[in-house]
Amino acid sequence: MKNTIIDTQNPPLEGRVIKTSPDDNVAIVVTPSGLKRGSIVMGTTVLLEDIPMGHKVALQSLETGDEVRRYGQVIGYATRTIEKGSWVNEGNISLPEPPKLEDIKFIASPVARSLFFPAGLEEASFMGYRNADGSVGTKNVLAITTSVQCVAGITNYIENKIRKELLPLYPNVDDVVAFNHSYGCGIAIDAPGAIVPIRTIKNITQNPNFGGEVMIIGLGCEKLRPEKIAPMLGEGGASILYLQDERFEGFYEMVDGIMEMAETHLQKLNQRRRTPCSVSDLVVGMQCGGSDAFSGLTGNPVSGFAADLIVKAGGTVFFSEVTEVRDAIHLLVPRAIDETVAQKLKDEMAWYDNYLYQGQADRSANTTPGNKGGGLSNIVEKALGSVAKSGTSPIVDVVSPGEKVRKKGLNFVATPASDFACGTLQLAAGMNMHVFITGRGTPYGLNMVPVIKVSSNSKLANRWHDLIDFDAGPVAFGDKTIEDMGWELFRLILEIASGTKKVATDKLRLYNDLVLFNPGPLT
Repeated sequence: MKNTIIDTQNPPLEGRVIKTSPDDNVAIVVTPSGLKRGSIVMGTTVLLEDIPMGHKVALQSLETGDEVRRYGQVIGYATRTIEKGSWVNEGNISLPEPPKLEDIKFIASPVARSLFFPAGLEEASFMGYRNADGSVGTKNVLAITTSVQCVAGITNYIENKIRKELLPLYPNVDDVVAFNHSYGCGIAIDAPGAIVPIRTIKNITQNPNFGGEVMIIGLGCEKLRPEKIAPMLGEGGASILYLQDERFEGFYEMVDGIMEMAETHLQKLNQRRRTPCSVSDLVVGMQCGGSDAFSGLTGNPVSGFAADLIVKAGGTVFFSEVTEVRDAIHLLVPRAIDETVAQKLKDEMAWYDNYLYQGQADRSANTTPGNKGGGLSNIVEKALGSVAKSGTSPIVDVVSPGEKVRKKGLNFVATPASDFACGTLQLAAGMNMHVFITGRGTPYGLNMVPVIKVSSNSKLANRWHDLIDFDAGPVAFGDKTIEDMGWELFRLILEIASGTKKVATDKLRLYNDLVLFNPGPLT
């Protein structure tokens, strides 16, 4: 982003645009109301038509087949003549082929960090809940999970009853959450793909924000046995209750049994206290949703700078969304810490290529109508902006869907791009904080971890003033730098992790259901 060129001239009829690299032949319209025909940008380019905010204007004339370049990369080819000053969009450019994985070679070299890190970063800290296994929570939550969808009705009932009747008695417990899912029976439990949802459920129960106190509600006849997903049973761990247990006479005895179990766990959680913790105890998941053309200019690079700060301080950060990095994989492989990690990156891309092929889909299906409305013409342009949230640190490991992170530092956690499936898998990977960048806007939230919502443009932040936690939009106008805002976001992460501030989704209790990624067959 250091090569970004912001057009700051503003005489009559002049608009403002951003060119992301000296090699680009398009620029992004920054003006919130868009630019009208006749506006002048970059000194000599006269707009031939109205162009909305976030969309691209051609800075030179292009003939059929000519490269369209943004971020210094080819994002498409002109499908017809595009005159200088014209609107460049999905209607007049074609999608390039993805980088061929076999052609991407890893060359071992030091991965340089281009950012300056002032002294004192290592002393940064937050107040968290330290667990017996060494992990740290940012919330103190009683978790209820299930082994099969059949019991979801009763877990929802119990969640509400616990929140109303028991939580007021245990003031140090933040919340109770029920993790319902559509898995557990009517499935091929031993199919190769079944390992993904099974380990996802198991690893979610081990999330640091639960403090090891987890209740598992089973039916009794399901294929997925609760014992298979329990982190540990007995003292200081999970407990299991089967609704088909013959000691229960009717619904209300089941409820009484679950409530008694809940009190045991709440008593232990209520003893937890926040203590000073190092930034090295943070596990932060980075994710995009409802992206626009500003995401790769503001929100993602700002989040990437904050990610670099966390990694520099010894913490853990991961980014995800396979289809949203696939077209930028040639930029990521050189950042791998070694040949093994480089190969893992390519292997996860190949696995997902085949997954899409089996479903008779391809990566182009990723880009939504909202993405295109926000100026992203195709998945290549989206991917090049998406990877900016990974910052500049070396990639130390690659985590397959449903697995937990194994190493501190920057990790790639392989997930689908779906917000809900991605968030679910990032929870399983062990995140205790979530940063979610959006350009078009989404009320997405998770009740298990704090979700900091970052807007890529101030127009959205002003309109959704009570849903957005952090506005990265000032970067687009040169009012603040990526570095300045990266530090601001870093400090906000520490405040949220400490419980001294609440994110909007927690204030409003706006939470999405978790969605398992299940590539295994149903039966």
